[in-house]
Amino acid sequence: MSEAKTKSARAERKQKFTTLSGLPLDPLYAESNLRDWDPETALCYPGEFPYTRGIYPTMYRGRFWTMRQYAGFGSAVESNKRYRYLLSKGQAGLSVAFDLPTQIGLDSDHPLALGEVGKVGVAIDSLEDMETLFDGIPLEKVSTSMTINATAAILLCLYVAVAKKQGAGLQKLSGTVQNDVLKEYIARGTYIYPVGPAMRIVTDIFAWCRDHLPRWNTISISGYHIREAGATAVQEVAFTLADGIAYVQAALDAGLSVDEFAPQLSFFFNAHNDLLEEIAKYRAARRLWAKIMRDRFQAKDPSSLLLRFHAQTAGSSLTAQQPENNIVRVAIQALAAVLGGCQSLHTNSLDEALALPTEDSALIALRTQQIIAHETGVTNTIDPVAGSYAIEHLTNEIERGAEEYIAKIDSLGGMLRAIESGFVQGEIQKVAFEFQRAVEKKEQIVVGVNDFIAEEERSIPTLRIDEEIERSQVTRLKALRARRDSARVQSSLAELQRRAATNENLLPAILAAVEAYATVGEISDALRRLFGEYQESVVI
Repeated sequence: MSEAKTKSARAERKQKFTTLSGLPLDPLYAESNLRDWDPETALCYPGEFPYTRGIYPTMYRGRFWTMRQYAGFGSAVESNKRYRYLLSKGQAGLSVAFDLPTQIGLDSDHPLALGEVGKVGVAIDSLEDMETLFDGIPLEKVSTSMTINATAAILLCLYVAVAKKQGAGLQKLSGTVQNDVLKEYIARGTYIYPVGPAMRIVTDIFAWCRDHLPRWNTISISGYHIREAGATAVQEVAFTLADGIAYVQAALDAGLSVDEFAPQLSFFFNAHNDLLEEIAKYRAARRLWAKIMRDRFQAKDPSSLLLRFHAQTAGSSLTAQQPENNIVRVAIQALAAVLGGCQSLHTNSLDEALALPTEDSALIALRTQQIIAHETGVTNTIDPVAGSYAIEHLTNEIERGAEEYIAKIDSLGGMLRAIESGFVQGEIQKVAFEFQRAVEKKEQIVVGVNDFIAEEERSIPTLRIDEEIERSQVTRLKALRARRDSARVQSSLAELQRRAATNENLLPAILAAVEAYATVGEISDALRRLFGEYQESVVI
């Protein structure tokens, strides 16, 4: 080591430097860190295989990412007001949050829904609520993302039913339904059915949208919640793409051709605090997915190779202490997503560690995206980070680590077996524990939490959901049941159960049921009676 390097090493703050996920970091990166690295094969150009530099040739010089703000709370009336407000402020697409009962297929008057109606998202029981939610919003002209999984088929059919009532052409509808049940078993828990029937519903959505909603993204394969559960960046990429492999294989097993459905697959990643690691993560995921689709599944259509992704800033990084600091965190995370080449982005609000966002905090979050787009200059050059020794090294390391995990999952028999055995959950739990211990030991500083603590915490305005909303929602639901055509409802539910006992696609029967004003809970119960409910295995 040279004398200058020796002095530099002595002056360093810590003995060991790592990324937020624990990847070791050298003091300096140079050409020697990229031995055997060929830019012609590892990078190429944006819009060309392996898409490391972006999936479109012009990226943001052609158009910005879709700016979404994840929103939904209380009743459909209140959420509709928020959507109109955000659209009026320059938001380009809607992103719908549903309450917990809706997510797990319970109506608002179910005993287990008590106290949860409208709390973490909007309460949707029937087509009546969905009509109210999108009142005055032309669905042909707005792209809508719906964060819904176990009941994804029902909410998609509700959306289609509203569009039909508006006179919209289904061929023109654009948006995404999350529809990612595997990550529910791994990290989130809002599942209903056992894995087999749940995967059947996923592939039914693929097939139905192929014929009826050609512009619709049929799934958003989500690493976001995996990362929120404590996963590293490597695990987020590995487990998300392993889920993607499982979905592609399930669709092939159901008789679909890969190039019939793969172009409508999309992904959903976390945008965390470590700027360089996050940029590298997106690049590694894009490159690895292109190889998987070409080499493992022999996809021929270039669109089948594209990892198109939505990003959301990291909710788990936000703190209740000194919440204004969250504005800075979100801005850095959003910048990472943009430099990483996202196709759409949600920025969290400063108050989300305390409550659902207020209107003012949601506007600041949206303005954060607009400032990055219009004021920073980073959108004027396509992939400005390419060729950075540090970025390319981290990209290689994340890709290598993810490939090792995917190989391990393959050896276990695939992602479904890996989930059922608890392997994936156990791997996440280990690193989450290690991170928490690092915070407690102050090896990892969280500003305002374990260092730089304020003597007096300032209070900020927060959104509170009126308890009357739940009572009103239940009253409207009972009134709907009293005036609808009960015979038509029961007939539609019977047809759904008949189809569920066969291999016929479930979507036509679900659409008929929602158009008869059957409720989310009633439709879910009809499937529960045939499919049963998933029982989580204990991971030790």
